[in-house]
Amino acid sequence: MGAAVDRVDYESLIIQDLLNFHRDKSLNISPWYQRRSVWSEPQKAYLINTIFEQKPVPSLYVRHQIDVDAEKSIKEVVDGQQRIRTILSYREDAFAARHPEHKNKVKYSQLSKTQRETFVATKLSVGYLIGAEDQDVIEIFGRINSISKTLNPQEKRNALYSGEFKQFSLTQAAERLPFWRATDVFTAADISRMQEVQFISDLAINMIKGLSDFNAKTIDKFYKDRDVDFPEREDIAKRMESLFVKLVAIPATAFKDTIFKQYQLAFSLMVVVDRMRDQNPSAEKIEQVIRDFDARVAGYQELDVRTEEQSNLIEGFTGGNLHRIKSRTLRDQALAAAF
Repeated sequence: MGAAVDRVDYESLIIQDLLNFHRDKSLNISPWYQRRSVWSEPQKAYLINTIFEQKPVPSLYVRHQIDVDAEKSIKEVVDGQQRIRTILSYREDAFAARHPEHKNKVKYSQLSKTQRETFVATKLSVGYLIGAEDQDVIEIFGRINSISKTLNPQEKRNALYSGEFKQFSLTQAAERLPFWRATDVFTAADISRMQEVQFISDLAINMIKGLSDFNAKTIDKFYKDRDVDFPEREDIAKRMESLFVKLVAIPATAFKDTIFKQYQLAFSLMVVVDRMRDQNPSAEKIEQVIRDFDARVAGYQELDVRTEEQSNLIEGFTGGNLHRIKSRTLRDQALAAAF
């Protein structure tokens, strides 16, 4: 960064301040070096939902200069153009977004007075670049927009999509955090790389389509096809809630101390329990099945000679590629028969 930048002052402003700046034409959101990219509607709705949920929004960066002759304060957006444009367009009823107190997506005008007040009073972090020359701004802009890391497939989906299926998967995965932690089905490292979010996405797909192979392209397609609208959302949310109510009623050690600590095996158990929801298996029955299979697999592994059924069970529960359809099918058939 060039020496001409005096400092970066971090302050908070509320959304109403942005609206006022826009109305007064005192904030330039389209400086010459900014990209003219346009966010998709799902991306816009995701940002507004993030604000509604009171979740962190990345800081805005604004060059702040004083025109002494004109006695005027000049503000120019260095980073955050699309976020600001999205907030302004939502205020103008250009699109709808999900609000935690509304069943369906809502436009700004459909919010209650209290909800509107909360929205416009939401604080945003702003880094003001004081005394920055053009060359400094260009360097800062480049640095902000070049920070990256090697992303796994789920992190790439999270970066690429912002719509309904992504929001559903993120919300469901976050709500199950106590279960992941208690059972060790996912470690802290797994969660930091969004593996539990991919798990939830895959589980939702299997609830919709029936037992399916794990396929990254299939998950990608669901994110794409259900970015704007996720028609099965309410049904799948109810089914997941019913499923996890049963699972959290089971002692965590039933997972933590058995082969069902492996997420592939926990996945198969969840698919079967969900499919048997009309029979409503109890938490006690599910725990019994878990411990029975843990003992059976351990016992069969000790045998020098196994039957075909025993060999299939070993392959389905301990073999390679446990997330592929062959292993999933073997586990599915065995678990379903146990209920």
